[in-house]
Amino acid sequence: MNHYIGVDVGTGSVRACVINDKGEILSLRSKDITKEELKPNYITQSSREIWQCICECVNYVLQESQIIPSSVLGIGFDATCSLVVIDKETQQEVGVGPNFEDDNRNIILWMDHRAVKETDEINATGDKCLKYVGGKMSVEMELPKIKWLKNNLADGVFSNCKFFDLVDYLTYKATDKDVRSFSSTVCKQGLLPLGVEGSDIGWSKEFFTKIDLDELSSDNFSAIGGSIHSEQLENNIRSVGEYVGHLSEISAKELGLPTTCIVGSGIIDAYAGWVGTVAAKVEEIGTINNDDDASSKLDSSIGNLAVIAGTSTCHITLSSKPIFVNGIWGPYRDVLSHNFWCAEGGQSCTGALLEHILTTHPAYPELHEQCEKHSVGSFEFLNNRLAELQKENSARSIISLGKHFFLYGDYHGNRSPISDESMRAAIIGQSMDTSIDSLAIMYLSACEFISQQSRQIISELVKAGHTIKKIYMSGGQARNQLLMRLLADCTGLPVVIPRYIDASVIFGSAILGAVAVDAYNIKHLDGNKNWDHGKTLWNKMCKLTPPGTVINPNAVNHPDRVLLNAKYKIFLDMAETQRKYRRQIDEIEASFNE
Repeated sequence: MNHYIGVDVGTGSVRACVINDKGEILSLRSKDITKEELKPNYITQSSREIWQCICECVNYVLQESQIIPSSVLGIGFDATCSLVVIDKETQQEVGVGPNFEDDNRNIILWMDHRAVKETDEINATGDKCLKYVGGKMSVEMELPKIKWLKNNLADGVFSNCKFFDLVDYLTYKATDKDVRSFSSTVCKQGLLPLGVEGSDIGWSKEFFTKIDLDELSSDNFSAIGGSIHSEQLENNIRSVGEYVGHLSEISAKELGLPTTCIVGSGIIDAYAGWVGTVAAKVEEIGTINNDDDASSKLDSSIGNLAVIAGTSTCHITLSSKPIFVNGIWGPYRDVLSHNFWCAEGGQSCTGALLEHILTTHPAYPELHEQCEKHSVGSFEFLNNRLAELQKENSARSIISLGKHFFLYGDYHGNRSPISDESMRAAIIGQSMDTSIDSLAIMYLSACEFISQQSRQIISELVKAGHTIKKIYMSGGQARNQLLMRLLADCTGLPVVIPRYIDASVIFGSAILGAVAVDAYNIKHLDGNKNWDHGKTLWNKMCKLTPPGTVINPNAVNHPDRVLLNAKYKIFLDMAETQRKYRRQIDEIEASFNE
């Protein structure tokens, strides 16, 4: 039997898994990685540490699964949208600050917010490239980080730097081939695929001049991977799962794999969640996929919204034409497949929001003690306590327990759809109660906020022209039954829970390893230059993705749906009122300088 490896680099850990031709995960290994925050909003990691952890995890799953390494035909990588910096000549790590002497810290993590000023300067240009990132770049994207490095690195260092999105660095490390992915370059670095806005090389010299990054244009954009080679058989920027190369001798030895193992073009971690979930068969809502009919085409996935929920949450959907949505990143062409467009909404703080609500509450020590006593997780304990409170208070439902508690939870700014870094949290209805029951209500309200904000993002997508029929979850939050019920009832959409709840992202990467093998066989061995990447990708997803289960929303007139609909209007008002208050104060402050 053939096997495939998936590698996932998240915010706090590296994971590797091995799957077989049936889509069964045979082994999965995780290893924590460090992140350093020497100053607030300056968050760094080490590419050396990450690669070492990847090698350890891959070797472990090979040993635990007891498969023959030569049976591993392909490997796929996904990672966070973090910026890796190395020296062009020596390939050694370059320190990214604030301690520039520490070369080991050569990654600016995605959630690093040091480049606020640079982000504002880039957005002030109004360049056409910004049209494809929701109208303006986020501080979490990579060009602001690169611009910050230009402003802060020692003289002469910046011009010798080479910049990678983390997943592109991993495929480079694995193959010794500097091949970039549309996933990272289009979504996070401002590249426009050929033909978009008249683009003929991908990168825009005009844009880089406007944002004072002319250095990136030199030597045919070599610092960021080069321009698109439109006349060659293989472009140097590729869609997910396209063939990059075989493992180099060094990386093969480190990973415990043969040099015959094929490496697929990488993918942003959230998009790997799309790959690993949206082809799931769910009979309850009629989404059986058959390889021999129209559903073998990638466009049959249109209407399936992937929601990838971890520290933050991403909302990803596909369309056959470009659809522009205010505050939503994209539309991105070619990211998942040739001539398909992606839209990406996001919440910067979801898993992190729940953790913050729990750990900062005075009753957290008691919660921790009770969880250990009953051998349950925090969310399971709180969900059970809410069920008890419903009975004790003769409440109509668990949802109604929080009817007079209003939490707006943008503690870390708003990514979508407001796209406002200055947004912050607000609470209405909080008393001086510090009991574990008050924590339960606050937790309930945080889950409600996450769900209402997802509704807001979906509403903006639909308003602009997208069709959203189902939500496909991935990530640990999908285990939280209360949160999933709220998501279904707030959005009014079926929520599909995958079999591999905690492994959907890495499973998606393993699928891309399998896609890369097919791509190599069809395009390189058979010489078929006109192969259908989208069909190959979709058929492999349908073949390998196991069935999921579905949570359907309650009827539209169900009391909980009616209550949540009323609270949605309050949610929107809280967001707008905060912005109004801030404008009023800013106008007063500005008048002092006149």
